[in-house]
Amino acid sequence: MIRSKRINGFKSGLEAKTAEWLKAQGIPVKYETEKIKFTQPAKSRHYTPDFLLPNGICIETKGLFDTHDRRKHVLIKEQYPFLDIRFVFSNSKKPIYKGSKTTYAKWCKKYGFKFADKEIPKSWLKERRN
Repeated sequence: MIRSKRINGFKSGLEAKTAEWLKAQGIPVKYETEKIKFTQPAKSRHYTPDFLLPNGICIETKGLFDTHDRRKHVLIKEQYPFLDIRFVFSNSKKPIYKGSKTTYAKWCKKYGFKFADKEIPKSWLKERRN
């Protein structure tokens, strides 16, 4: 996010003008001195697997596995632990972000997801649903 220049310590001209107005009224200016904690309501979302195998295994194919997708899949796994979601990466050795020691493969192992590179293993097709 690009931040604009501050105007006399304020983020906008309107904030600066409001502070000047308060001073003119003899009111002490308290600018961004308090932090108020709040909870943002959850948003209902939908998950659509890329592919669904006949045995119920959900397949997600990923070239890029960004932060948003990783968070989403952790939430889905927490809320639907019975879903068998597996990843097919173009390269599971790719770091989750530039310079990270954690690869897509390590992330999958950490969170209990099965994964493969390039194509769905035939053994996944032969697995029976529990």
